[in-house]
Amino acid sequence: MRRPTRLITTAAVAVAAALALSACSGGGSSNDASGTSKGGTLNILTTQTAFHLDPATSQSLGITSMALVARRLTTWDVEPGKTAKVVPDLATTTGKVSDGGKTWTYTLKDGLKFQDGTPITTKDIKWGIERSFAPTLTGGLSYHKSLLVGGDSYKGPFDGKTLDSIETPNDKTIVFKLNAAYGDWPWIASMPAFAPVPDGEGTNTGEYDLKPVSSGPYQVQSNTQGSQVTLVRNKYWSAKTDSVRTAGPSKVVFKESQDPSTVTQTLIADNGDAKDSFGAIYLGAAELNQVRSNPAAQDRLATSKAGPITYMAINTQRGDLKDLKVRQALQYAVDRKSFRIAAGGAIAGTYASTLITPGIAGRQDYDLYETSATGDVGKAKALLKEAGVSNLKLTLVTPNDSSTLAQAQALQAGLKRAGITVTLKPLDDDSFNQATTNGSDFDLSLSSWQPDFPSANANLQPLFDSSQIGGGGYNISKYSNADVDALIAKASATVDQSDAQEIWAQADRKIMEDAPVVPLMYAKQSFLAGSNVENFRIADFPAYPNYLTVSLKQ
Repeated sequence: MRRPTRLITTAAVAVAAALALSACSGGGSSNDASGTSKGGTLNILTTQTAFHLDPATSQSLGITSMALVARRLTTWDVEPGKTAKVVPDLATTTGKVSDGGKTWTYTLKDGLKFQDGTPITTKDIKWGIERSFAPTLTGGLSYHKSLLVGGDSYKGPFDGKTLDSIETPNDKTIVFKLNAAYGDWPWIASMPAFAPVPDGEGTNTGEYDLKPVSSGPYQVQSNTQGSQVTLVRNKYWSAKTDSVRTAGPSKVVFKESQDPSTVTQTLIADNGDAKDSFGAIYLGAAELNQVRSNPAAQDRLATSKAGPITYMAINTQRGDLKDLKVRQALQYAVDRKSFRIAAGGAIAGTYASTLITPGIAGRQDYDLYETSATGDVGKAKALLKEAGVSNLKLTLVTPNDSSTLAQAQALQAGLKRAGITVTLKPLDDDSFNQATTNGSDFDLSLSSWQPDFPSANANLQPLFDSSQIGGGGYNISKYSNADVDALIAKASATVDQSDAQEIWAQADRKIMEDAPVVPLMYAKQSFLAGSNVENFRIADFPAYPNYLTVSLKQ
């Protein structure tokens, strides 16, 4: 689940009008390079202060940091102009399904090795997944935990217990037994927890988080939390078994705790190491203005197609907001035009009307509350009158950064036109997440979402399934509709993806009929790179640069 810290203006969410740079034509390890530039030190500048490299605690997307070090059973094939595909990584296929979608079987490729030359076996993958259940290892992507038989009560392998729903009949075969049919399991197998961890290792969880055993093209040379992580080549990685990673740079250095404005200024100047760097930081309105004023820097800007959704969540279990007509009034009262201007203008995104985001297969475009970009104040007032509501006073919680606050103020001003008084409640990131995912003492929330994998499942289930209300879940609208829950369950269990996509589209429309959120904008995310950075490309999904194919001019 992607929760931006800088409201979809951040490094935790996500970018595809890619840079017009030379395309990558493949590659491999230092011994078998072919079509991509090889060598040099790539610097990745990030605001992160804690860099989790343990697969059990990582939320890294399939094409970003963690994937440089850890391969998974499956992975993502993403390119500009193409729908994202799930493809084999350590496995030979994306999964052989049986038992009506409840059993998935994988066979490992030949020649897979850890950084010390030890062969990777299915026991290592089973152990890695089992570790993710340990109470001492929290925060990672956890879709698999509720899907595997016995996962709801399993507490990890450190006390000697195993999860019987993961079978390893031999070193090359692994079988997963699910509670119910689940058509998106091949995407689940691309999550960080499906990376191999040498059987029995990683019991010292803090130590393993700093320096995991690599199965990818790079291994950790050094890791100073909050400062710098340095990756160097893993000589036992082979491009012959890896179709998505090109391993261009000889070394990759993550520089942590960076200030967004300082990073932007450094990359604009393009001196010294900055030439070999890119910012893993979504540029807000202020930073975009800095880049626009410098033509040379603007040529190095990568801006995504419209993707992640920014939305105003409505607490459907609170006061007058329980009334559908009041929630519908909010759909018409918002001023999306002013909101987008506050976010940085047209380069910041396109107007939103649906919940399944662009770049996701099967998305259907529609607008149940069609109006101009500035809204329809008269319609909003009429709906409030029909509901018998006047002098509506609401509290909107929002992350406390200048860019997001400007967007919240635009919402506040738009709603005021319809006689709705909104009080802003800015919170730091941790307090915001706590207030919205565990609390209910708010009326509205300015939020955003980038799915963890390119399926409508990851758009809708985390945000609108009633099981995700409270307890850290991201149904912050506190929305509950048994019919929607049933559609989500049906779509999740449908193995044929064409059929599943039709059901997800039905769920999307059904949710919007209940108006638990106001879709505002599909964000376009912009990132800046130095002049020596090649293949700095952003696919249609996710809205992030593809770290796995970036190289440096030689």
